[in-house]
Parts: sequence; C-alpha cells; structure tokens
Amino acid sequence: MANPTMEKAKLDTNQTQAQTEIDLMELIGLYISRIRLILAALVLGGLAMGLVTFFLITPKYTASTKIYMVSASSGSAIDLTDLNIGTSLSSDYAVLMDIRPIYEDVIADLDLPYTWQQLQGMVSISSISNTRVIRLDVVSANPQEACDIANDMAQKALSYLPELMETSTPHIAETAIVPKRPSSPSMVKNVVLGALVAALLAIGYLTFIYISDDSITSSEEMEKTFGIVPLTVIPEGDIKSISDAREEEIRNEKKKKHKHRKNR
Repeated sequence: MANPTMEKAKLDTNQTQAQTEIDLMELIGLYISRIRLILAALVLGGLAMGLVTFFLITPKYTASTKIYMVSASSGSAIDLTDLNIGTSLSSDYAVLMDIRPIYEDVIADLDLPYTWQQLQGMVSISSISNTRVIRLDVVSANPQEACDIANDMAQKALSYLPELMETSTPHIAETAIVPKRPSSPSMVKNVVLGALVAALLAIGYLTFIYISDDSITSSEEMEKTFGIVPLTVIPEGDIKSISDAREEEIRNEKKKKHKHRKNR
C-alpha cells in the first residue's frame, strides 16, 4: 500500500522541479525583453572605461635590450663546454645584474629622480629558457628614459659582472630603442572588460528584480501557487477609458437607431 505522505512529497518535488524550469525560461524571457537595457549597459560600460583609460591612466613604455653570454676558455675558440658554461652562467648573470651598485650608478649617470629601490621596480631581468641570452626590460612613462636606462644598465653589466664573476665579457646582442607605442594600458582590453562588467551588472540587476518580485501576474501562477483556478481574469488597461469608450459606442448606436426610425 502506497504511503500518502511519500506520494505527496514526490508530487511536491515534481512540481518544484517544473516550477524551476519555468522560472528559468521566464528569466531568459526577461533578459530578452530587456535586451535594450543590457546593450545600453554594454555600450556605456565600454565607453566609460575607454574614457578612463584615455584620460586618467598614464601610459607606460617598455624598452628592451638583450645580452649574449659566452664563455671562451681556450682563446677565441668556443667549444661545447664553453656553450654549456655560458648557459649555466646566464641565470647567475640575471641575478647579479639586479644589485644595488648597478642601480645607483645608473641613477648617477642619467641623473634620475628615483631611489635605487624605485628604479629596481621599473626593471625586469630574466634569462631566456635554454639559451645564453639575458633579456632586460625597463618600463617608464617616458619612452626616452626607458631606452636610456636599459642601455646604461646593459653597459654597467658588461663592466661589473666579468670582474665580479671572473668570467669573459658578455656581448650586447640588441640595444634598446625608443618605443613608439605604449605597452600599457591596453585600450581594447580595458574597453572590452568595462563593457562586459557593465552588462553583467545589468543582468544581475534584472535577476535581482525578478527574484524579489513575488507578485502573481497570471492565472497560471495563481494555479501553481495556491492550487486553485481563478474564475475570471481582469485584463490590463485603463478601466475608465474602456468604460468611456463603451458608453460612446452605446450613444452612437442609439443615434443610428433614432435616425433610422426618422427616415422610415
């Protein structure tokens, strides 16, 4: 014999699942009906972020130089052992280039308005994987300044490091040039990000309004919520205007009947 309590719980579960599916479709329908709001938020968000990027964010320029590490242990001839030594030394060179004396000398040479810690924060030094090449990047709001710092640091490395490590002098493979375009911020990236954030906020707002609205707007919702079928549904609109229109129709009909009787 079936348990009435279990059957009722099963029925309630099925009704809840059906209600969830219908609510999801209604929510999607709400998004579609308010697509203009979402598109407006998309455009305004991208435009606002573009203006902020253009007027409020200072562009940064990156100048880069590369240093080639080679260890020649036997005159001018370079064998496989020398190449392996150069590869292992490149990581040491990258670490030793990032030291206070080099930064202080660069500041003195170029008369820079920075402390050595501030200058260190502008410089990025790394060894390129599986090569004997060290890359030095300098980021500054002034493109000429970034170029000058990168080249001066490379020259300082050529004089400091061989003496410090007692190895042969590395070579500058590529000198830095004045960058023509800023490396950051990215206008396209910021505009897209601003547009997406604004659109998501608009969707979140619509979702909140939908969830917080517990009013019953249709006979179907009445039946699902209370389990009763409404006897009638009052249509939306201005009742007074509907009544006035109906009265006008009645008057016109009476006039037509009266005129018809006179004609007869």
